[in-house]
Parts: sequence; structure tokens; C-alpha cells
Amino acid sequence: MKTFSNHFQRYIYPFLMTLLCLLPLSGQSAERHLWDNGWRFSLYQDDSPQQITFDDSHWRLLDLPHDWAIEGDFYCQNPSGATGGALPGGIGWYRKHLVLQDNDAQSRYSIHLDGAYMCTSVYVNGKLVGTRPYGFISFSYDLTPFLNKQGDNVIAVKVDNSQQPNSRWYTGCGIYRHVYLSKSSDVRIAEWGVQAISELKKGVGNITVNTQIENPGGLNRRFVVRQKIWDANHQLVAQTSKGGQTGASGTLVSQQMRISKPHLWSLSSPYLYKMTTELIENGKVLDCDTTTIGIRTAHFDVAKGFFLNGENIKINGVCLHGDLGCLGSAVNEDALHRQVIMMKEMGVNAIRCSHNPPSPELLNLCDSLGVLVMDEAFDSWLQGKTPYDYSLYFKTWFERDLRDMVLRDRNHPSIVIWSIGNEVLEQWNKVDNKGMALEDVNILLNDNRSKAALTQGDKLNLNAKLTQVLAAIVRRYDPTRPITAGCNEVSPENNLFKSGALDVIGFNYHQQKVKDVPQNFPGKPFIMTETVSALQTRGYYKMPSDSLFRLPTKKRPFTDPTFRCSSYDNSCAYWGSTHEQTLDVVKHTPYCAGQFIWTGFDYIGEPTPFNFPARSSYFGLVDLAGFPKDSYYLYQSEWTNKPVLYVFPHWNWIEGQPIDMWCYYNKADEVELFLNGKSQGVRRKQNDHEYHVAWRLNFEPGEVRVVARKNGNVTAEKIIRTAGAPHHIRLTPDRQLIKANGRSLSFVTVEVVDKDGNLCPWADNNIIFSLTGDATIAGVDNGSPFSMERFKASERHAFYGKCMVVIQSGKTPSDIQLTAKGVDLQPQTLRITSK
Repeated sequence: MKTFSNHFQRYIYPFLMTLLCLLPLSGQSAERHLWDNGWRFSLYQDDSPQQITFDDSHWRLLDLPHDWAIEGDFYCQNPSGATGGALPGGIGWYRKHLVLQDNDAQSRYSIHLDGAYMCTSVYVNGKLVGTRPYGFISFSYDLTPFLNKQGDNVIAVKVDNSQQPNSRWYTGCGIYRHVYLSKSSDVRIAEWGVQAISELKKGVGNITVNTQIENPGGLNRRFVVRQKIWDANHQLVAQTSKGGQTGASGTLVSQQMRISKPHLWSLSSPYLYKMTTELIENGKVLDCDTTTIGIRTAHFDVAKGFFLNGENIKINGVCLHGDLGCLGSAVNEDALHRQVIMMKEMGVNAIRCSHNPPSPELLNLCDSLGVLVMDEAFDSWLQGKTPYDYSLYFKTWFERDLRDMVLRDRNHPSIVIWSIGNEVLEQWNKVDNKGMALEDVNILLNDNRSKAALTQGDKLNLNAKLTQVLAAIVRRYDPTRPITAGCNEVSPENNLFKSGALDVIGFNYHQQKVKDVPQNFPGKPFIMTETVSALQTRGYYKMPSDSLFRLPTKKRPFTDPTFRCSSYDNSCAYWGSTHEQTLDVVKHTPYCAGQFIWTGFDYIGEPTPFNFPARSSYFGLVDLAGFPKDSYYLYQSEWTNKPVLYVFPHWNWIEGQPIDMWCYYNKADEVELFLNGKSQGVRRKQNDHEYHVAWRLNFEPGEVRVVARKNGNVTAEKIIRTAGAPHHIRLTPDRQLIKANGRSLSFVTVEVVDKDGNLCPWADNNIIFSLTGDATIAGVDNGSPFSMERFKASERHAFYGKCMVVIQSGKTPSDIQLTAKGVDLQPQTLRITSK
């Protein structure tokens, strides 16, 4: 019963409370519907499909969110380049009909898009409503002036991602986040118009609630704003109401609420309250909003780093891009949940949304699971990094886009810091990157520059003043959180630092200069906004393991016929470090609030250090398919309290070949390795700056056994055996019960094993999948960053013995059967149930 109660409080109850304002209620005119289903889609190269009379009957019928690029083929001449994932772009059109029979002259209709990439134009009945260039921002339009309230309406959305390259990573194409349709009165709560600011004093939660009321109708109206706060047990804990009056310009209503002895939001207990806001006129509820609240204190200290609810906590974070591997950029809650849970199991307590506003679903997960967030706005300002990136639109749109990010996200308790930019070229006075190859941009960003490239003296230049303008926008809409930026120029003469607008100094890399922070930035808190950039291919090991490989060199292109990087933590980008190097600095520097590792998961695009056919990153602690790399267990041994004993690599080599065996462990004094029963020696970490132990063995088939001891007693044991010939397939789902909602996923690990069940680490068999029941294969992958196999397919080669198939439910409850077959392998069948 306790487990169900916890599940109810964390997931089901917030959903039910949200329904209060999503579903039409008796006596209320406010409605908000998820509007994902039943869109028509086609790729076009002109503007004709917005016309009402256009025949779209032959277009593809699909549900949103949708990413058309992930359905394509990898191709060296796709204009996105390998940096953008080598997948196709283009112009996509979406159309849907809205049939109305509405006699209410005061009703208004709005469409809300959580995100579409990019240059998105919305049309109603052939007329342009508006265009939004930034592909990562959420936005809305009032459709009312364009609608026929007594009949059929055609809503058309054009998404133009034809001008590429426009990003330094894969973005996806299309309406890749959720869409909502809202109906309201002509007096309503503004979009993201409720702000709850909580303050904890003497055990009492004091909450200031600011509610923005807008009045498109323009007439003077009297109203009441009623607000209630409910705890996780659906008990009313606070309420208030206040009357007001609004004219054409709208009005702001501020109210105070108190919660005695509130439950605090924390990493271990992310307690959430729900607040309902009702707009009432003459006893009738005109509009309703539900806001999630978490009461907590958070601040960054100059000497001791970060504090949450008075507790000094090291931020152990990762950076994440928005794609979901073989699913592309199309948002899926199950896939996001899988990512966040895997990071938490590694010991991660924070996520940096790199380098753009994230999906609302990711922030909701961080709220409910207890994960801190750095919310980030832009990867470029006025000076661009790619020919068609956001810099083309920045001057016109930055204030609107930054404002909307803060308005949308400011109530999330998980967010503890804003970032206004990442590695922007405005750090320096002038940077000439015209005509530069896309794969060389990171080298440009991390080059050492002369003092002439930096601001001299006390006078602020335009770049420093722009930093002040951006920070002021954030503070205008949220004065409660500090502001930083990810900077790879760590001199105090950096224009962003020089501006004085940043509350927290953020370094990207340069761990060797962390020691100089107190002298160079006196009185300023400090965090490492981006770190490491280690390069690893799951399953590949380059020896000797005590040699460090810095890749690429400044001379490009860099080539290596294997297209692989060592998984020993002995390979990194030349501007970065190994995992252990930066971990040691952060761990032993009290004034460093923490770090965000580049990256938690591999992502599509930016295949450093290689060019095509590499098309995905090597940076992740988890590969693109979702399989942990070896360094994942390094952090698990350091960042968690769970016992860890992890030894690698596998034990299938050439007779007599010298092999380095590494071991990550904790909660033990020593580890001893045995090869075929014979001890190869005891190893101990000699001090608090060592993070692994190692042995060099000559390979002989058989068994490697590692034993961990504490005070002479055995605490753990791990065995690796030499695998025989591939014999059969093993299927392991992350869940066997999924929802029959058309979106629920089961991630099935596919392994090639010998007759005794040992993973065959060199196996690359092609595995063919088939399904029965109401379900589809949403994607396949194997973690290889250079595979040219399509993500949307019914087969996949194993990569170092493994691949992945993702099963997506249909909308009818069903018994689903997955069958996997391969040449000279015994097939395997798995049953999954959708309800």
C-alpha cells in the first residue's frame, strides 16, 4: 500500500489535478485539449498547401509529436552535414480541420505549440496568423479573428527547416513537441500568467502569487481571482481570493498565501503542491490554471558552493541534448523518463538543458523525480556559429524568446539557475568564422586568443552591454534565481564576465584554471557549466590504457579507419579532459558548486573527432541506444551510496595478448583479481585522488574473477567468462506492461549470447524483428556512432554483441509478441501486454 500511495502522490494525483483545468467542466467556459491526433502531413517545397481548397486527402495521417528527419537516410550530401546528423531537412506541412458550432460571441480559441523546428508559420483558412523562427521555444496564437465559428476551419502549420546547417547538433524536423487547443472567454488568465514565488521563514511557507489577466475584448470587466493550494494527499492547505477590474491592457493581481510547516522539495523527497487559479465573473468560472509548486530554498555560496534547503550539496550534473536516439527529437514521456532514471541511477542530481529551452515534459520529470536543472536559452547571439542559425533572428526575437522561456518555466522547483548563453562568440571582441568548416567550429571556440581579442580597461563594449540586457530580461520576469552563462573563455576580461551581469561564474572546461577562480573573480560563486568531453565507443578498448589520446588535433580532418574511441577513459577532445581528471578537481574544490558533464547520453550529430560516415557523438556516458559505457560505473561508484564493483573489459581476446583490466569499486578496502583461479594481485586506491585500479594480464581463455573486501571480509564478487560461439538471442524489456495509448514504449535489449548465456562481445549479427498484436516498431539502434542503418526499420546489426528495438503500443489493448531472428542463431520470442 505504501508503494501505491507514493506512486499516486507523485504521478497520478498531479495528473488528476491537471485535469481540473484541461477538461470542460459544468458551468465553465474554459477548455484546453491535447490536440496531437489526426494531423495530415507532407513534405513540400512551396507555400501552396495552406490554401483551404488544397486537396490533402493523399497526405500521410499521423499523430504528433513528429520528427520527419529521423525517418530518412544518412547521406553525406544532406545539407545538415555530419554535425547535424547527416539526415534530411526540408519544408513540412501539417493540416487539421477544426469544426465549430459556437454561438458565443465572447469565446476565443488559441493554439499552443510546445516546439516545432524551425521557422514555423501557422495559417487559418489560408491566412497567415504568425511565424516563429526559434525552433526550441513554445508559443501560442489567438486564432479567433481568423475562424469561422459556424463550420469548418483548416489549420495549417508550415515548418521550414530547409536552410541548413542551422545548428551544431541534430535538431529534428517538424512539430516535435505537443500541441494544444484552448477555448476561453474574452477575459482570461494570460499564457504562463501565474507566478508563484515561495519563501521559507521560521518554518512557514510564504507564497506570493502574481496572476496576469488579459482582456482581448477590451471592455471594462470586474472579476475575482480565487486560488487554492492542495498537498499531495489532495488536502486543501491554503486559499485566497481577490477582486479586480480590467480594461483593454489587462491587469496583474497579487495575493499572499501561507502554508504552515510545509513539506520541502528536495532531491530525496521532491514534494509537490498543486495550486489552482480560477478567474470568476458573476459566479461563473471563466478560466482556470493549474500550477505545480515546490517549496525550497536554494543559493550559491562563494566559499562553499551550492546549498539546497540549507544543506551543502555538490551538483553532480550532465548536459543533455533533446534527441531521444532512434526516436529522434519527437518528445515521448516514456523515453524521457528512461533517460532521467538512468542518469539518477548513475548518481546524477542535475541536468543542464543544452543549449536551448527543453520540453515541458523534461522539466515536469525533474520536478517529480528530484533533479536540479540549469535552464538555458541560446547557443548563439548576434554572431553565428553556422550559416543559418539563430543569429539570423536574434536581433528581432531575443527579447520575446528569452521572456517566454522564463515565463513558461519559472514555477518549476527543479530549476535553480538560468543560463543566457553557451559559448557565444560575444565573449570576445570580434571572431571571424566566415567560411569555416562546420566541424572546425569547436576548435575555433576553444582556441587560445591574444589579449587583443578581449576587452581592455573598465569601459564596457557592446557585447558586455548585450549581456546586461539579457540578464535584465531574466530578472524582470524572475528575480528569484541566479544567472550564468557557459563560457570557454575563462579570463576575467571575457566580455560576459566583464559585464558584471552574471551572478554565477560558469566555466566550460579549463579544469586546470579552477584554482585561479577566487583570485580572478572575487566575491562570485562558481560552477563548471560544461566539462570533460571524453570520447568513448562502447565495447572498444585501445591499449595500453595508461596512454592518453587527445582527439582531434587542430589539424582537420582527423582520420582513424576504425571510427572508434577507447572506452578506458583514456581518450578525450583536446580542449577537454578524462572523466577522472575533472572529477578530481570538482570533488576537491569546495567553492566549485559542481559540474555538468558533456554529456549524459550520446546524441545525433557532432561526431567529434570524426567526419562522415560518423554521424553521432562519442561524448556520452550512455550510448545512443541507451547502453551504459564503462565510465558510467565510475560515477556510480563516486556519486551514489549503492555498492559498486565493476570490472572491464570483456574476456575474449587473442591467446597471449596483453590486456589491461580496470576496476571501479567503492565500499571496500581492496580488490583482488583471479585468472582461472590464480591470483593476479591485490589492488588498493592509494589516496582520495585515485578512482580505479588496474591489472595487465596476458590473455588465456577461461574466467576472470574479482573479489572486493572490507576489513578482510568479502563484500562483493564479479565474474567475466570467455564467451563461446554465438548461439541464441536474449531479449530483455525494460517493461512488459505498457499502456494502450498509442505512445507507450518498451525498450527491449537484444543480446547475442553463447549456449551458456554469456554475451558474445564481438558479435555483429543482423537481427530481424517481427511483431504481432496492436503495436509498431518505433525504432532500432545499436549504439554505433557510424552505422548507416536506418533508425526506422525492422532489423539491426548487433554492435559489440548488442542492439535495441523499441516497441510502441497501439490504441487497442493487446497481447504483443516480438520475435527476433538471426542467421545461425536460435530465435527468441518475447511477450508484452498493452492495457
